[in-house]
Amino acid sequence: MLLDTASLYFRAYFGVPESVRAPDGTPVNAVRGLLDFIARLVTDHRPDALVACTDADWRPAWRVELIPSYKAHRVEEEVGGGPDVEETPDTLSPQVPVIDAVLDALGIARVGVAGYEADDVIGTLATRSPGPCDIVTGDRDLFQLVDDGRSVRVLYPRKGVGDCDLITEEAVRERYGVPADRYADFAALRGDPSDGLPGVKGIGEKTAAQLLTEFGDLDGVRAAATDPMSSLTPARRRNLLAASDYLDVAPRVVRVATDLSLELTDPTLPRVPRDPAALAELDARWGLGGSLQRVLRTLDR
Repeated sequence: MLLDTASLYFRAYFGVPESVRAPDGTPVNAVRGLLDFIARLVTDHRPDALVACTDADWRPAWRVELIPSYKAHRVEEEVGGGPDVEETPDTLSPQVPVIDAVLDALGIARVGVAGYEADDVIGTLATRSPGPCDIVTGDRDLFQLVDDGRSVRVLYPRKGVGDCDLITEEAVRERYGVPADRYADFAALRGDPSDGLPGVKGIGEKTAAQLLTEFGDLDGVRAAATDPMSSLTPARRRNLLAASDYLDVAPRVVRVATDLSLELTDPTLPRVPRDPAALAELDARWGLGGSLQRVLRTLDR
């Protein structure tokens, strides 16, 4: 099981009241919410291995170089320059190091790769996985990894992780009208305002699916745009040709990496904490309470 960790702790932060606090009054709603999510996921799905995949770089420079608008609307206003900082609620940012420390003390594998997003770590680990693999994320971009033949699927939370849509190849086709291995092409054509991807003018989900069904893939769609005998309307042909520069680079931005060089500690789901003393200190400092106890009981089954 591969966790899109940031996706889950953002969901936990907004789903658990900020009144959930440490003894000193510091909010720990994202920490405790994420622990509750892990307990529920392990209880419901009993994975043999669990990896918390993290954003070592939430807005990689190489993606921004290709499409400058990539996630630009999420960048905090900077004072004095420096690397881009993701706009994050003031009471969430301090909880992220606590989450990291708790996962490490529990012995849950945590992996990030410099210059890449959690999506890319997930793509690499899912591609390497020798057996069934569940990806837990609220990010539709990871639908491109779904592969029934290799039993790679996405658990897509509706609210909490106890109520997830199971995304298989059939589910991708039913939702979007394209096979999972064409989802990245579909997303490039359609665009995605949440990631700052403009897409092609006049092409939404329905049209993107129609074009890929008719012409096979993005290369086929672009070839049709240069073919005066193709069935494309003049307006659609003009819009595709006008978007040529964007379409030259969009697939590289949208497609997750599947070949990262990464170091992965033992991903086996721990039965007991790796560092009980550190975990006890974290519990006392941050008041992890029933959320931590639920994880410990779940792991000990």
